[in-house]
Amino acid sequence: MRNPLGAMVAAGLGGALALASGGPGDSPAAAAAPINAGRLRESLESLSQFGRNPEGGVTRVAWTAPDVAARRFVLEKLLPGMDLSVRTDAAGSIFARREGTGKGLPVILFGSHIDSVPKGGNFDGDVGSLAAIEVMRSLFERGIRTRHPLECVIWSNEEGTHYGHGIFGSRAAVGELDAGELEEKDEEGLPIADAVRSVGGDISRIGEARRKPGEIAAYLEMHIEQGGILDKTGVPIGVVEGIVAITRHAVKVTGFANHAGTTPMPERRDALVAAARLVLAVREETVREPGRQVGTVGKLEVRPGAPNIIPGEVNFVLELRDLSLEKITEIFRRIETRGREIARETGTEIVFRRTTVHEPALATPWVRDVIAAEAASLGFKTASLPSGAGHDAQMLARIAPMGMIFVPSVGGISHSPKELTRWEDIANGAAVLYRTILAIDKR
Repeated sequence: MRNPLGAMVAAGLGGALALASGGPGDSPAAAAAPINAGRLRESLESLSQFGRNPEGGVTRVAWTAPDVAARRFVLEKLLPGMDLSVRTDAAGSIFARREGTGKGLPVILFGSHIDSVPKGGNFDGDVGSLAAIEVMRSLFERGIRTRHPLECVIWSNEEGTHYGHGIFGSRAAVGELDAGELEEKDEEGLPIADAVRSVGGDISRIGEARRKPGEIAAYLEMHIEQGGILDKTGVPIGVVEGIVAITRHAVKVTGFANHAGTTPMPERRDALVAAARLVLAVREETVREPGRQVGTVGKLEVRPGAPNIIPGEVNFVLELRDLSLEKITEIFRRIETRGREIARETGTEIVFRRTTVHEPALATPWVRDVIAAEAASLGFKTASLPSGAGHDAQMLARIAPMGMIFVPSVGGISHSPKELTRWEDIANGAAVLYRTILAIDKR
C-alpha cells in the first residue's frame, strides 16, 4: 500500500522533484541489492514538504521549525518497525542502531543530513539520509543480520547556516567544536543551547556525543555529487577520493556613516566601496594560480542600510576551499594583504576573524576499493573524484575508515531549487551502499 502522505506530496509536488525521471521500480541494481526504489522515492517526496518553497526546493535551516518537524517525521514515520534502538545524542544527531550477531565488534555507521541552506534543493543530504534508512529496512525485511552492529545517522546542522558553524553534529562526535561555540546566540538572540534543545539535544552533556577511535568499523555516506562530472560523463557512481579543506573568515569593514547628500565624494569613508574592492580581490587572488581551488563571498550585511546614508559598516563571510589546506592558507594571506592596502586607500578599517577551519579528509583506500568493487558487481561504471563540498564524512575520517558514494547531480546544480538527481540514480546509489555495508561486514 502506498504511503498516503507520500502520495499526497507526489501529487502536488512542483520543482525539481517532479522533474526527476524514472519510475519507482525501474532500477535493476536496486532489485539486485535489493532496494525498494518506490518506497525510497515516496520517503523523499514526503520529506520535501517540510520547509517547501513555492518555487520548488526547501528552506529547512537546522534547528528551525521546518527542521524540527522533518526530524519528527523521520522519528515517527520512517524509523519505527525495524527492530532499531533510536536515540538523539547531545548534539541533536539522530542514531538508529541494529545490533549484530558478533560480540564486541565495532559499528558500521552510515547516513547524512536533512537540514538545508536557505532556498536549497530536495536532494542534498536527504538522499543519503533516507537511503540509509531504506538500507536498514531492506535488511530487516530480508531477515539479514550482520555480524557488526549497524547504525544509520542523521547529523545535526551540517550546512552551518544557523550560527555559522557547519557539520556540527559530526564535529561533536569527534570532539572538535570551536572554542566559545556553545555560548553563541543567533541573529534573533536565541542561545545555541535552546536551538539544539529544540531537536532533542542537550549541550550541557555535549561530551557524551563523542565517539571513540576504534568504536566505528567504517563510516559511509551516500550523497549527490553537487558538481557536474558524473552527469557530463554519464558515469552513475562516483567513488570519492577525499573532501576539500574549508576555511571561513568573518570580515568586518568599518567606515563612517554620514549623510549621502551632503558629504562630498573625496571625503567619504564608504565601507561598502571598500568591501566591494575586497570581494573582487578575493576572486583575483583565488584564480591567480591554476588548480581547483575556489573562493566565495556569498553573504553581505550593509549598515545602516538606508539609501540616503553612506554605509558605515559591512560584514561578510569569506570562504576558501581546496584539497590543499596549505594552498588556501597562502591565498588567504594574499587576500589579507590586499585588505590592508584597501583599508589604507579608503580610510576604513578591515578586520578578519577566522571562524572555521576544516582540514581535508582523504577517503580510506580499502573502503574506496570495496565501494568500487560492489558498484562493478552491479554493472556500474565508476569514477574516482574529489568532493568540492564539505561533508560530515570529513570529520568521521578523523576516527574511522571513511568512504563516500556519489550519485549524479543533473547539470551540476546544488544548493538551489533546481537541484536534481534522477530517481534511478538514487536507487542505484542506495544499492551500492547496501552491498558495500554487507561487504565491509564480512571483512
